[in-house]
Amino acid sequence: MGHVLIAPDKFKGTLTASEVAAHVAAGLNAAMAVRTVSVPVADGGDGTVDAAVAAGYRRVELGVRGPTGKAVTAAFALLDGTAVVEAAQACGLALLRRSGAQLAPLTASSRGVGELILAAVRMGAKKVIIGIGGTASTDGGAGLVTALGATLRDAHANELPSGGGALSSLRSLDLTRLRDLSGVEFLLASDVNNALLGPAGAAAVYAPQKGASAADVAVLEQGLARWADVAEAATGKSARDLPGAGAAGGIGFAAQLFLAAQVRPGIALLLEMAAFERHLDGADLVITGEGSLDEQTLRGKAPVGVARAVAAHDPAVPVVAVAGVSSLSPAQLREAGLQAAYVLTDVEPDVATCCANPGPLLEQLAGRIAADWLTPRR
Repeated sequence: MGHVLIAPDKFKGTLTASEVAAHVAAGLNAAMAVRTVSVPVADGGDGTVDAAVAAGYRRVELGVRGPTGKAVTAAFALLDGTAVVEAAQACGLALLRRSGAQLAPLTASSRGVGELILAAVRMGAKKVIIGIGGTASTDGGAGLVTALGATLRDAHANELPSGGGALSSLRSLDLTRLRDLSGVEFLLASDVNNALLGPAGAAAVYAPQKGASAADVAVLEQGLARWADVAEAATGKSARDLPGAGAAGGIGFAAQLFLAAQVRPGIALLLEMAAFERHLDGADLVITGEGSLDEQTLRGKAPVGVARAVAAHDPAVPVVAVAGVSSLSPAQLREAGLQAAYVLTDVEPDVATCCANPGPLLEQLAGRIAADWLTPRR
């Protein structure tokens, strides 16, 4: 018998990816003697730095400006000249929710993300992977660019306040002090293909999730359009219509325009970073998963990314998923490359109980997986 490769994403709000993997491994080993290899994964959103650390990167913590300007402790990961920056560490919705602060759709800023990037470069990073997801801001990455040295001014030459709500007053962009990062390679780990503007853009699609009313969305859309006009005129390039420009409230736009960042599917980039293919060799079974298996999962979230990576491997290896809940049919699971899903609500129907104590339930599910998919050693 070979080994079981455990490669889950987080169960959002309850367990980190590493904790999910640990509980699955414990459940398998309680059922039978089996060798496990854990490779916690992420798709570019919350948990991306944790996944990098689990893959051997070093965690670097520092204080940056959070989404509302207050100092927060954020982290990036660093290994051999490659840094992994997670936007949510600096301007994540979770930061506001954990502190009990109100959402700030018009004033939240991405400045802290730029501060993380600068810190990583100062520590020698020549490649920076930016995981973008779960952010509180819709400022088109303007805050990020100000952290790199740019100055945004209104018609009276006053510096613009932070946030997307102020961008409609933008009249000039001073790039004379912009940090030259042309010697650094930037990659965006994102599964979002939205352009910056329009009905499928950053404001229309994602700002309501960040607390924006219909009126706020109109203000943000106007501001992002003005920001795109001024920024593209100042750089002589265009990025507003590029796939991924609307990611993370428009951080994708700024990263592509000012940092020449290349967009890569988040899970594929993180699997590559974790040397996932090497761990597949000799595996008898792969267990992936996330908190909720649903339509969003099918759009390239971590479990599907894992299944696709396994499908490209020779020989074939079966893939099953663990989750808190699932709304996917067996046919949808098979189409996604997942042979089966094992769900906490199959063990404990009460969702609140599942959320309150998921670890032991995961271990029970892992026992079922062992019985269904693994042959005991003789």
